[in-house]
Amino acid sequence: MRTQYDNKVQYKTVDINGLGIFYREAGNRRNQTILLLHGFPSSSHMYRNLINELADEYHTIAPDYPGFGNSDQPSMNEFEYTFDNLADVINDFVEEIKLDKYSIYVHDYDAPVGFRLASKHPERIQTIITQNGNAYEEGLLSSLDPMHTYWENPSE
Repeated sequence: MRTQYDNKVQYKTVDINGLGIFYREAGNRRNQTILLLHGFPSSSHMYRNLINELADEYHTIAPDYPGFGNSDQPSMNEFEYTFDNLADVINDFVEEIKLDKYSIYVHDYDAPVGFRLASKHPERIQTIITQNGNAYEEGLLSSLDPMHTYWENPSE
């Protein structure tokens, strides 16, 4: 695990199934944890100000999904970029950093990831906070058109 510090925020990378998953962490682990899951096309960077605002009262964790931000970016031949697979990676991430109970903040693209986490382990979830999050894949279809085009015809 690599760690850097910036005021209240720690910048870390942990190995999850051979992938380097970058995340931001702030606050005291004895406080309630909020897992901040980013939208598309974004990263944990979108929460940089919110993390600082919450750090005095909450323990915050904001990972970058594979292929986003500072996490490893495996090719489509090496990694299946589906909501199910992203949820599996984040579930393994949560287990690796030993989060037993937490709230999830879901936004946009990641709501299907967060809701899969909640369905898989409801005993871990204390609260679900959603902002523009779709609870169904069909709700994202038109927003995913550019990605579908790229997936069908990838280029460098």
